[in-house]
Parts: sequence; structure tokens; C-alpha cells
Amino acid sequence: MGDVAAPAGSRRLDGRVALVTGAGSVGPGWGNGKATAALFAREGARVVALDLKREAAEETRAVIEGEGGECIALAGDVTRDGDVRAAVETAMERFGRIDILHNNVGAAVLGGPVEVEEADWDRIFAINVKSVFLACKHVLPHMERQGKGSIINVASIGAIREIGVAYVAYAASKAAVIGTTKSVAMQYAAKGIRCNVILPGLMDTPHIRGPMQASYGGDLDRMLADRHARSPTGKMGTAWDVAHAALYLASDDSAYVNAVELVVDGGITTTIR
Repeated sequence: MGDVAAPAGSRRLDGRVALVTGAGSVGPGWGNGKATAALFAREGARVVALDLKREAAEETRAVIEGEGGECIALAGDVTRDGDVRAAVETAMERFGRIDILHNNVGAAVLGGPVEVEEADWDRIFAINVKSVFLACKHVLPHMERQGKGSIINVASIGAIREIGVAYVAYAASKAAVIGTTKSVAMQYAAKGIRCNVILPGLMDTPHIRGPMQASYGGDLDRMLADRHARSPTGKMGTAWDVAHAALYLASDDSAYVNAVELVVDGGITTTIR
């Protein structure tokens, strides 16, 4: 999982403030949130990096500041209203505005309707969907006053097609993220606020070395080989593919793009298993 630098001099987000949830990485390497936060900063944004684990947020801050960017690292549980409210208030106190909201957190649990426990179903929906609701709830009033803003949510191709693994709670919750995105986009379009959603495919990030690996009996090499082979390109994408999609949706390059499901999957959703 290599690093990818922004094109020299592009600076598409100069003067803007971005709040990125799930901005840390769950393990060594680049997760989607960490890569997106770093790329936003390289493009000129001041970043508020929010993560459940402070050390993960601080690691992202260190990367950004090490490259000459500006970032504040915050710890908070995005399923809790008070934590999300506090993060938004801190961002406003420090920077005075929020131009970009990137909702990146996600979790999965293995199993179908019979196997998944009710508590796990509720937990997955809280992490994947309630977090988007709460972040939008507290950021949208500020964007509305500004008359402009871009909200970028992260769902999954699992929301629109079967991915070969029984993840009913994950699939259902990510489908709800798409529905939430479209509802917000339509309600706020006339107010200068756009809301779009990225649907990553099979990505090679630290996140897959958790619950996903269990579906392969813990065999990491077999899992990686299978996921690479299932992509029409012969390899999985990386966090930087998601980050560059998010940059496009955050920037004025996508000024007339709203309520869009941007699939980033190497073409997997066009194939038949």
C-alpha cells in the first residue's frame, strides 16, 4: 500500500476546512480516512481528524503537520451525539467554518440474518448509519449559514450487489447510507450544499485484516489472493483510490455533482460472479 502525492501546485482545497471522521487507521498502513485526510491537507485544506482512538488521530495529525499542513486531532465516538457535537464545536472554534464533511467510519460483522445477533445488528447500524446522521445533523446548520458545503459519505458496493460473503448487517447499513445521502442532497441542493457517496469495492487497507479475514478461516494470504483475483484489474484498489474520489467530490471540480453514487471498484460491479 504505497503513498501517493498530490500533483504539485494543484491546491484544490485552499482556504477550506475539512472534518474527517474515522481519520485514523486501524492498523499499519493507509486506511481510507487517513489517506483522505492527508490528501485534503496536501490540497490546502485545514483538517479536523476525528477518530475513536486518539493515537490514530494523532498519527494522522503528525503526517499532515510533517508535510507542512494544519490539522487538529480529536478523539470521539461518532455514535454518540455529545462526542460529535463537541467535535463540530471544536472545529468551529478553531477554524470558524466547515466546508467539507467526510463520513468515513465503518464496521462489519460476519453472518446472515440467522447468525447475526441483535446487538451486533444495532451496533453495525450505529457505526455505519447513525454516525452519518449525527455528523450531518451538527455540520449542516453551519454549512447552511455559509451557503456552501460538500458532504462525502462512504458506503460500499456491498450495498448494491452481493460480494460473496454473508454480511447482511453491513450490506443493509451501507444501503441506508446511500439513502441518507440522497435525502440530504435533495433537501439542501438549493442551499449550495452537495452530498455524494463513494462506494468502494475490494480495497487493500488495514481494515480488511479484521473481520473480513475470519471469512477465510484466518488465512490472510488466501484472502488477499482471492480478493485480487476477483477484480477485473487483477488487483484490489487502495485507500488512495478512495481518497482521490473524495478529493474530486470535495473540490469545485464536482460543483454540479450531487446525490451521486461514485463507485470505486475497478469494474467489479459490472461482472457476474
